[in-house]
Amino acid sequence: MNQRELFLRHVGQTSPAPLALEIVKAEGSVLWDAAGKSYIDLIGGISVASTGHRHPKVLRAIREQLDAYLHIMVYGEFVETPQVQYASLLASHLPPALNSVFFTNSGAEAVEGAMKLAKRSTFRSKIIACENSYHGSTQGALSIIGSEYWRNAYRPLLPGILHLPYNSQQLIDAIDETTACVMLETVQAEAGIIAPEKRWLEAVRKKCTDTGTLLILDEIQTGFGRTGRLWGFEHFNIVPDILLLGKALGGGMPLGAFVADQKLMLNLADNPVLGHISTFGGHPVCCAAGAAAFKVLLEDELYKAVPEKEQLFLSRLKHPAIRAVRSFGLLIAVAFNSFETNKKIIDRVIEKGALTDWFLFESNCLRICPPLTISESEIEAACSIILDAASF
Repeated sequence: MNQRELFLRHVGQTSPAPLALEIVKAEGSVLWDAAGKSYIDLIGGISVASTGHRHPKVLRAIREQLDAYLHIMVYGEFVETPQVQYASLLASHLPPALNSVFFTNSGAEAVEGAMKLAKRSTFRSKIIACENSYHGSTQGALSIIGSEYWRNAYRPLLPGILHLPYNSQQLIDAIDETTACVMLETVQAEAGIIAPEKRWLEAVRKKCTDTGTLLILDEIQTGFGRTGRLWGFEHFNIVPDILLLGKALGGGMPLGAFVADQKLMLNLADNPVLGHISTFGGHPVCCAAGAAAFKVLLEDELYKAVPEKEQLFLSRLKHPAIRAVRSFGLLIAVAFNSFETNKKIIDRVIEKGALTDWFLFESNCLRICPPLTISESEIEAACSIILDAASF
């Protein structure tokens, strides 16, 4: 029985038709399968590999931490140097009010922790989220996902959640003194790259402040330079009360976090004590890897090259089959007339040597969110593959 057959038989499946590519090596922006075929990686593990696959400095940090210790105690009990150093590094590159980092295993767990923190801090239960939003698949995160298709099979879900249109006055009007938090993606990713109107986001921030509501921004996909700035919210002249991080946070290792002011975060530490806790959250190897990747991002200023690379994609992605291209930095959606057309093109793109997929809430769009280290020649080659695949 080959590896693909074993994968289908023994690994829990997420769809009836997984890609089932057997990747044996990854380096920079390139993947190789078991037959030796290479693929330009246009999705970077869904915004995870921002500094490229297997960056030498990330590998070095992992090896050094392996020689020190792995898991030693549940998160928050011991002073573990990788956690302390990474939290301090993150705080030094965030606004002063975002100074306390609670590490989790994943972005979805960061969402869960932030929802608890909002309820505990405000003594309210109403949560406002957006239609076509994506925040994870755990039960609480699923409750705020903005699509009934994905929620319906798992009801009953959390009560007291309103799903309202992104960029709408209706959402602003719904914020009141009974609202615990407003949960927003800084840029809606799975909706096919929908950016907020600056004045709208500023108005949401003001209404939250006026009503004592916490504003939570989900930067699990948009953080770490992907938008052309270190944090997506920097484009909009606001600061959230709670920031959600994941994906690129771990440098290729599993890691998530929610970040807030220490005075706010301390609400989880008392009454009840251990109000939020994790066995493996902030695993020392993951924190060491993530800190190394973040330093690479800062030292090499990878985010500064994002606008130029974005424009290169946009200048090349012109074809009669392409209905629209929406982008925000190196988050790009290429729209075709239907999911069926998009899926045929995606399959052809993969066959021709580039890896891409589609968006959950905009399945007619092809996804591009490569490592920030992708070269101009790789962008040119990838665009040629997409255009060739669209010509059928």
